[in-house]
Amino acid sequence: MQPRNSRLNSSALRGAVDLAAVKAAGEAAQKAEQARAERARQTAAAEAAGTVPAGSAHQLVIDVTEDTFEVEVVQRSTEVPVVIDFWAEWCGPCKQLSPVLEGLVEEYAGRFVLAKIDVDSNQLLAQQFGIQGIPAVMAVVAGQLVPLFQGAESAANIRKVLDQLILVAEQRFGVAGGAAAPGEAPAAAPQRPEDPALAAAHDALDAGDLGGAVQAYRNVLVDQPGNTEAKLGLAQAELLQRIEGLDLQAVRAAAAADPKDVGIQLQAADLDLVGGHVEDAFGRLVDTVGRTAGEDRDTARLRLLELFEVIGAEDPRVAAARTALARVLF
Repeated sequence: MQPRNSRLNSSALRGAVDLAAVKAAGEAAQKAEQARAERARQTAAAEAAGTVPAGSAHQLVIDVTEDTFEVEVVQRSTEVPVVIDFWAEWCGPCKQLSPVLEGLVEEYAGRFVLAKIDVDSNQLLAQQFGIQGIPAVMAVVAGQLVPLFQGAESAANIRKVLDQLILVAEQRFGVAGGAAAPGEAPAAAPQRPEDPALAAAHDALDAGDLGGAVQAYRNVLVDQPGNTEAKLGLAQAELLQRIEGLDLQAVRAAAAADPKDVGIQLQAADLDLVGGHVEDAFGRLVDTVGRTAGEDRDTARLRLLELFEVIGAEDPRVAAARTALARVLF
């Protein structure tokens, strides 16, 4: 597993989808800018050759299939957040939600685009995204999957979700959509110079120097205690450091055999998270908090909070786990 890489790609869609094991803020922003530059170059070349279909780059609502997903969702998400509406013709709540989403995409004037996926016609995509019921709404930002909500919602509630999505897209991934006039590409997100100390920490993490990365991120946080990217990087590096040398099957077997062994439950939760089983990792630690007391309980609780940092506070699974944690604590 690459420590800062959970991007969506076509190969990931051919197998089990593992998109949220680790957030990749710094790398995703850099890759998004590179993709924007390349797409702008290709668009300019196509326009010069007279081969750009009229209006193709500026649609706000797109019908997406398994064949077009890579281009219309993954690649497009490097320029603008892509909200995905999983629907079907027979679904009554879908017919209530779809007009609301389509109205909001016009209202937001290019701050996001709406990709509509018919689950009956695209069963492989529905299966790979783990769609259990529809309507289901997700988003992709810089190739990163962000679950949003399931079921019909009011426009007011959806606006709150969209505002948070757009904020995260801009601040964490450097992806900022915007209305574009016909013939113009969407404005690229402003580039922020990277802190050399933070860049060194990222480089150490990418090189597999986990001890060096941990220390480098801690150094950044000494000077900048509120640096969210450094906090994220530190949480990732410490997680990867903890699982070095662990045998997945052996740890899971030991955890199943002795639910009261806090240390082995912590190891199993770390491995669950790195393997993309986010809810399993959170549930395991919530259960451990619930069945322990004193120092053991505090150890499990603190590890759960560390894993929240890895996934990101805006992820709805973190919010759900916080609620579950509060129930067992109080």
